[in-house]
Amino acid sequence: MVILAHVFLIFASLSPDQAIEIGVKVWHNECGGTIKGLTSWNDGEEFASLGIGHFIWYPTQVKGPYVETFPELIQFLKSKGAAVPRWIEEAQGCPWKTQEEFRSALQSNTKQMTDLRLLLQKSIPLQTQFLQQRLERTLPTLFANISEEKKAGIQSLYDRILACPNGLFVILDYVNFKGYGTSQSEAYDGLGWGLYQVLENMLNFPDADPIVQFVASAKAVLERRVKHAPEQRREQRFLKGWFNRLDSYKH
Repeated sequence: MVILAHVFLIFASLSPDQAIEIGVKVWHNECGGTIKGLTSWNDGEEFASLGIGHFIWYPTQVKGPYVETFPELIQFLKSKGAAVPRWIEEAQGCPWKTQEEFRSALQSNTKQMTDLRLLLQKSIPLQTQFLQQRLERTLPTLFANISEEKKAGIQSLYDRILACPNGLFVILDYVNFKGYGTSQSEAYDGLGWGLYQVLENMLNFPDADPIVQFVASAKAVLERRVKHAPEQRREQRFLKGWFNRLDSYKH
């Protein structure tokens, strides 16, 4: 597929410095660029959010609507020779069962929490590579079941974004932020909010600067998400922060 060959070429040409630069930007967007931000558990959520990508780690026997990514990250870090603490390797799920337990461990600065933060702090370049790998692996699914006409339109938009100086960062950051849009569990009333939905929705926007077009489309998709979200999740409170993150793509 043409779009995949193009993406692989982009990734192959990235220097280590460029990869680190993207990782640091994602870290700032997701975690405020702080060590504290590498280990969090957000209000109203059932899982820990870890690393520059706030990779999800569910407690044992908790099955949430979002794709769990932290165990996959750990396997990737091990494959690259990172020193992963044994307790993390052997864990069958997040050892903290609730947000209260997690925050208590943070305040007490337990050995497990110290181990976890140190691993995440030292592995930022590898976490960036992990984001890249997941994008490469998922793209075939993203474009598998759409018409050739729509595929051509979306590919054109995708290529225009990647041609921008910060285009690859925009793609990686949004995927890290809101997913690919390929998981049926990450949707409300059958409507997703990932990269695919943003690209598809861009077809409805006037031809313009591709980053500006992407931001406008993403805002519309996320507003739709909030409209369809279960009332108890109170997602309206997140919209301002989400929009601020999207607006950062234009600078």
